[in-house]
Amino acid sequence: MVDAIIIVLVIILLFFALKGSLKHFKGESPCCGGGSGNSGKAKTKFLDGPVIGKKTLTIEGMHCEHCVNAVTNALNEIDGVVAKVTLKSNSAEVSYDREINEADLKNAVKKAGYEVTGIS
Repeated sequence: MVDAIIIVLVIILLFFALKGSLKHFKGESPCCGGGSGNSGKAKTKFLDGPVIGKKTLTIEGMHCEHCVNAVTNALNEIDGVVAKVTLKSNSAEVSYDREINEADLKNAVKKAGYEVTGIS
């Protein structure tokens, strides 16, 4: 009887662990600061002028949609930059309407808590 109770408790714990993991990877849990409603959503931004160039940043450390939103918002804070961040490829496509410094891009991503491992 005791064995059956222990098995049931282990199954219940596994269920909640799996449920929490699924929410984590969907960006719905408080991982990385997520799960706070709409406040973590990436803000829409448009450039003032025509696009004069694009760069692709490879980013390390993103795990969920909240991470994507954090990186997107950090890059979009730079004047003249609009970013589209993709979790699947761990990258950000940055469009800009004026000359930008790659160090500014790296610093924005670093400030958000992630690391740029390459720029092309």
